[in-house]
Amino acid sequence: MDRPSHTPVAIVGGGPVGLLLALFLDHHGCESVVFDSADSVLAEPRGSTHGARTMEHYRRLGLASRIRELGLPGGHSAGISFFTRYSGHLLTHLPWPGADEVRAGVAAADRTDQVPEPMHRANQMYVEQLLLAHARTRPGIALRYGHRVTAVHESDDRVIVAVAGPGGPRTWEARYAVGCDGGHSLVRRSLGISYTGEGSLDQDVLGRRATAARLRVPGMYGRFLREHAAWSNWVFNGEIALNLIALNGADEFFLLTSSADPDDPDEGAIVELVRRAVGVPVEVEVLGRRAWTPGAALVAERFGAGRVWLAGDAAHLFTPNGGFGMNTGVDDAANLAWKLAAAVQGWAGPGLLPSYEAERRPVALRNTAAARELNIALGAVERPPLLEEDSAAGEATRLRTGAALAAYGRLTMDTLGVQLGARYDASPVVLADGATPPPDDFTSYTPSGVPGGRAPHLWLDEEHGPGGSLFDRIGTGFTLLSLCGVHQDTYGFEKAARESGIPFSVVQVDDPAGRELYGRDLVLVRPDQHVAWRGNRPPRNPAEVLARVTGQ
Repeated sequence: MDRPSHTPVAIVGGGPVGLLLALFLDHHGCESVVFDSADSVLAEPRGSTHGARTMEHYRRLGLASRIRELGLPGGHSAGISFFTRYSGHLLTHLPWPGADEVRAGVAAADRTDQVPEPMHRANQMYVEQLLLAHARTRPGIALRYGHRVTAVHESDDRVIVAVAGPGGPRTWEARYAVGCDGGHSLVRRSLGISYTGEGSLDQDVLGRRATAARLRVPGMYGRFLREHAAWSNWVFNGEIALNLIALNGADEFFLLTSSADPDDPDEGAIVELVRRAVGVPVEVEVLGRRAWTPGAALVAERFGAGRVWLAGDAAHLFTPNGGFGMNTGVDDAANLAWKLAAAVQGWAGPGLLPSYEAERRPVALRNTAAARELNIALGAVERPPLLEEDSAAGEATRLRTGAALAAYGRLTMDTLGVQLGARYDASPVVLADGATPPPDDFTSYTPSGVPGGRAPHLWLDEEHGPGGSLFDRIGTGFTLLSLCGVHQDTYGFEKAARESGIPFSVVQVDDPAGRELYGRDLVLVRPDQHVAWRGNRPPRNPAEVLARVTGQ
């Protein structure tokens, strides 16, 4: 065997979380190698929801506008519709802004609007292709698709990664390794870590084992969906519960259902099921299919230790309701990347990497529980036979069921509190100031400068300096915001950062709206755009503050 190759960080798994971890590491000036047993990213549909926080992370990487071009046409609704059958009765239609309307809304938003990058619907398979193409342009990222990691062993000063590839077995030495290798994670198992929580739900709608399939169904828009076409198009009756998620806004859909046998290899059964859901004969082409298990709310007992860590599905496994799974993994990557970069570059204290688990595991527990409750809420909606009856009793039943489905559907879309409200109040690398943070709320997000939360957003007033988003002025390292409109002595912070090798910048915001949002004159923002410290004057010992927030 050849001599081992070397990398600062080895990433096992080249899905969206692994690719984004590599891109964030690159953003922070740290090289990595990505290993994946597949020859490329998967070309089959999975999740389609990119939450507001995920879109902000894409913005930091310069990718948000490109990702908004992917997925559904700009005028296509991102909402949800429920039908008894596609040729039958409409139960409820819940519109949601498509990409064009989102862009117009952002352009007209108030200066203190907190959603500079609203949720976007684009299937994961399209976004992964863009992430892969972008990663290939980054010299600090080495991509090793078609290379299967067979073992991961940690020692005091390195991680040994055994890889089987086209050229035969090979060994890599890394300073750190991260398992982004999914629900059956080899890295998690090599650490002896198990999931805790609850598996599949025993219910007829998105419960037990289910079927996912990529379909081509020409004519669905013009003949059946028409003005009620949505991103998510459900059939809901006493016989069938089936969802066709729009992929290209023309003829391709992602089928999710528990009304088909996932172990039946006959594609004709899926074709017949879709035809029954439509209610009349239609052309259906099955482009791919797989079995899957909805309802899970599983979180790893630990997120790693020492030199080996877990992120994404390797650390937490979700039901798809609400679209929280991949988004939680993206936030993992944003949190872990700057801490790994700090460790590689030598400015991390011994407590910085362990703070990853302290911060992210409670969020995983929160988000998996929220998704499971949504799944339970959908399964609790009754599907009585009267739903399809053309009678007064049938109409009354449809009204009741439609109202219940509308309540469920709105809850799956009104999730801004989940998307933006993750907080790290108990983190050992956040300096609390005694103020009370806003309560955690499923639907609504309250901006707050209390340390631990996402830095509040502000569209800057051009009268007081450069306009644009405050987020675009926050650097790749720690950023000290000076918000009081008069000069503050930041030399102590700058000197301490320079002496410790901590990437650091100062941003003057001469805008009263910023001071009101953050509640203090000086605010220290971490590389992942969470507030680490704030005060009305420089601390007596800035070096001590920086030591605390970097895990010293």
